[in-house]
Amino acid sequence: MSPARRYPQTGVFYRALDRELPLAARGEGCWIVDDLGRRYLDACGGAYVANLGHGVPEIADAVAEQMRRVAYVNGTAFTNEPAEALAAELRGLNPRGLEFAYFLSSGSEAVEAALKLARQHWVESGKPAKHKIIARSPGYHGNTLLALSASAREHYKKLYGPWLAPVTMIPAPYPYRCAPDSPAMTAQALEDAIRKEGAETVAAFIAEPVGGSSTGGSVPPEDYYRRVREICDRHEVLFIADEVLCGSGRTGRWAAIEHFGATPDIMTLGKGLSGGYVPLSAVVASCKVIDPIAKGSGAFKHAQTFSHSPAICAAGLAAVRYIQKNKLVDRCAKMGAVLHRKLDSLRELPHVGDVRGLGLLAGIEFVADKKTKAPFPRARKFAEAFVSAAMDAGLVVWPNVGQADGENGDLVMVAPPFIVTESEIDEIVARFKLAHAKTLEVLHAPR
Repeated sequence: MSPARRYPQTGVFYRALDRELPLAARGEGCWIVDDLGRRYLDACGGAYVANLGHGVPEIADAVAEQMRRVAYVNGTAFTNEPAEALAAELRGLNPRGLEFAYFLSSGSEAVEAALKLARQHWVESGKPAKHKIIARSPGYHGNTLLALSASAREHYKKLYGPWLAPVTMIPAPYPYRCAPDSPAMTAQALEDAIRKEGAETVAAFIAEPVGGSSTGGSVPPEDYYRRVREICDRHEVLFIADEVLCGSGRTGRWAAIEHFGATPDIMTLGKGLSGGYVPLSAVVASCKVIDPIAKGSGAFKHAQTFSHSPAICAAGLAAVRYIQKNKLVDRCAKMGAVLHRKLDSLRELPHVGDVRGLGLLAGIEFVADKKTKAPFPRARKFAEAFVSAAMDAGLVVWPNVGQADGENGDLVMVAPPFIVTESEIDEIVARFKLAHAKTLEVLHAPR
């Protein structure tokens, strides 16, 4: 007899094959309502995406109007008004010098393109030996093969390892688990890695300015990226800031890297760039990066069908203008302070080892022992149990596992839409505590 099917009885192929998913019927601001009328407070904007909340008519109208005018043009044959206007808006928001934008549909695509751009820059600069990438562990940059190669996702690499490119990994700054004077925290690890690999072979260093789910919102020391910038300049290595998750205003600055007084050569944006209304990402680069290609072959050797698509750029343009009109980046700074003040009470809960982050981005790390910071064994699946309990409590949070040692470690992320209110932050904390209590009941239940 064939074993019973474990996956949901549906024709849609989702990531989760072992459980039924609630059906989202509509969204209202920070809330999701399912088809049974149950309301969920979305404390992570889906996947750090729905930054502006649901139901913003200006964005929906902009997309519809653009579709009525021109639905699609090929970016090798035409430019279009929304792409040009969005690039101009970003030029005024991005760190000084990041002037050129290449629009795509997802964060993984943007990282893949950024790494290829770095490689082509060096080839056309007459230094073809510079091909190696340095990235950090823990860290995450996407699920396309080159982006995954640059990510510390061991459970994925067990599956796809034979297909991945070699990438040199250095330890990420992780204040909860790293000594302040360690090579990870001082950026000496980057210097050491470049010297070991040979600067003449290293093309780029890629990092999330503020840790995403991979380190649970870890914030590096204030001088970390100034040191990175100096090291990269001295060794002729391009610095790529991956702002797909932490950018577009979430940390209280348009780009998270701005908190640290350094400017990258290339930056990626995504997730909340369109407020979640369409899939949109961007690679933004400096003249220094683009010039050798423009004066050389004259073409970036990377093509995707929906790059620079008018409809997605129209959504991004409307979203960026909405953020500016409503001063939502400043609001992230203000409400971020409120969020972290109120989340601080979670430190008193059993097994909450740390609460950290910046702006409307926070990570809560769970540990088996607070004193030693020892993680739960991965087999306990604490993060997964917590997320399930949170859903039962009507709260949506984002889990991550493996950050402690590559296999063990449990945390969840809180990253609400920029429009979150103080009363909704109170509700996030209250429902978090309910979910925590329920998770402990399951954890300590007789087996």
